[in-house]
Amino acid sequence: MDFSFTQEQEDLKGLAAKIFDDLAPAESLPDFETGQDWMNEKLWESLASSQLLGVALPEDVGGLGLGLVELTLLLEESGRHAAPVPLLPTLVMGAAAIDAFGTDAQRKHLLPKVVTGKLLLTAALFDEGSSDPLEPTTTARRDGGEWRLDGVKLYVPSARTAARVLVPARTGDGTLGVFLIEPGADGVSLTPVITTTGEYQYRMELSGVRVGDDQVLGDAAGDEAITKWIAERTLAGLCAMEIGVADRALRMVAKYSGERKQFDKPIATFQAVAQRAADAYIDVEAIKLSTWQAVWRLSSGLPATRELAIAKFWASEGGHRACYAAQHMHGGIGVDTDYPLHHFYLLSRQIELTFGAAHEQLAKIGGMLAEA
Repeated sequence: MDFSFTQEQEDLKGLAAKIFDDLAPAESLPDFETGQDWMNEKLWESLASSQLLGVALPEDVGGLGLGLVELTLLLEESGRHAAPVPLLPTLVMGAAAIDAFGTDAQRKHLLPKVVTGKLLLTAALFDEGSSDPLEPTTTARRDGGEWRLDGVKLYVPSARTAARVLVPARTGDGTLGVFLIEPGADGVSLTPVITTTGEYQYRMELSGVRVGDDQVLGDAAGDEAITKWIAERTLAGLCAMEIGVADRALRMVAKYSGERKQFDKPIATFQAVAQRAADAYIDVEAIKLSTWQAVWRLSSGLPATRELAIAKFWASEGGHRACYAAQHMHGGIGVDTDYPLHHFYLLSRQIELTFGAAHEQLAKIGGMLAEA
């Protein structure tokens, strides 16, 4: 397995890094922590004008025609800057799924606007009463010539500003559909919820929301395949973001410990500090390797359930240790909420708990081993 990147991929990563460096410096993060939009408009416009929002979308909708690996590199840079832009919900949870399973009309109507930055998308993967995207409590039943959706979705990112929310719902015994819902449709109620990072996500209540067959993604009476496809790539995207978050925290502490002196010596020369930093480095490398293995399998069309659980374990456990160690090695300044490290620690915590923390991933892995 070769984890090296092509020159084209390296160039794309370099372009993304420059845009984030220029328009999402760490000192600008507090500017986006209030208000429901949580959006760096200038950064989003620059990503669109550089065609990075269409990195994994095909050329027939204006995209670059690249793939999941390139999209993952973009998400990694987003995490490295804790960038307040909805890349994961729009490009992974929404656009990628519509491109893979949508009708030609759905693709042509929505995806070109995603590429130009004019349209946001998201998905509602977690239900009240169920944290498993494949076991939604939301229901969809036929009512005349339409579908009627009822249920409560939790922690939906960018729901207020998205043009469509992809909503998995139970359509019958053993059947699961995904529906394209307009947030402003009759019967939809959005309640903002402030998350760990300060980003607003939403409680989305569906009460008799009516949807036509033209707003169904794939087969409404199908199995869980589409929802699983979305959930797996969302999980991979979260792990990719954690690579960037943990790597940035480690680089911050490397710089700080090389400059901060005690007894006229940089604290980086102290054995305890060096060992703590080395342990954090090992954790970051484990996140990278496990995530890229999972991404490679997904991009190659191979099963990746076990690999994703392993990657999420390291993103949760290793990411927590690395970011906590970075705070600890910064001393008192590490817990200063005005210091940039604080934002990366909070984002790491949010990623850690989304889709299940480390112990939940270990339980999944244990279950798979027991069944083997």
